[in-house]
Amino acid sequence: MYKAINAWSVDGNTGFAEMFRQVKAAGFTAIELNIDKPGASKHSLCMDTTEAELAEIKAMADEARVSICSISTSLYGSKLGSNNREDREFAKALLARQLEFARALGADGILVVPGGNYYDGQTILSAYETVFDTLSEVKPLIAISNVKVGLENVWNGFFLSPFDMRDLIDRLDCPNLGAYFDVGNVVAASNPESWIEILGSRIVKVHVKDFARKGGFYSGGDFVDLWAGNVNWARVMAALRQAGYNGSLTAEVFPTKAYEDMTVFYREVSEQMNRILALL
Repeated sequence: MYKAINAWSVDGNTGFAEMFRQVKAAGFTAIELNIDKPGASKHSLCMDTTEAELAEIKAMADEARVSICSISTSLYGSKLGSNNREDREFAKALLARQLEFARALGADGILVVPGGNYYDGQTILSAYETVFDTLSEVKPLIAISNVKVGLENVWNGFFLSPFDMRDLIDRLDCPNLGAYFDVGNVVAASNPESWIEILGSRIVKVHVKDFARKGGFYSGGDFVDLWAGNVNWARVMAALRQAGYNGSLTAEVFPTKAYEDMTVFYREVSEQMNRILALL
């Protein structure tokens, strides 16, 4: 396993070239880029990013000796499981663009967020079936890609247990499609090592963050610095090793205090990640 950082963790006023230099200097070997709305940050991709721009970004990353490990995005929302056909078509186009960008940038994985709009009368069952149908329509595209497509567990009321996540992946039965497991996103209600045990070899990518419960499960809490929450990193790393995972561990973290120099934050996260990797 190796350590990476998500570009959302980097100051949005930092351009691509400087971002790559800074995360490399902090000790990261890889970075996850994001497709966002135009102008979201100086280092965001967007749906209209051109082949020439991708080639330039790749050259800047190569010069800094940083690999691009995956392509995430803020644009899915509930679109993949929406009752609205235009939303679903956008979600399919977004997935296709992620695959295209990943190939151009040398990334081996992308992050996809399934879910539905439960504030508009949609049920989890209807969202589940719609997500299944929508992903089934792009299975041929996923199957022929050399890029892993990871469905992520996020706080949107869709994957409520590791069994939900496992069963959808198995039902889709698609080469290159698996789980993008976010360690911190399950801590409020369960232990991440249990999810890893159940997901097993289906895990294709991993997000790293920590969460501090106020008490037991379902007691509320906050996302905190790595090693400041309830994640038992020794158990998590042992479970990942048992699952046969050997890819990137991508820190998707944000400062919990003010920094005059954000490169100090990147170095701190890198050092925290070193402690996690030392458990292997």
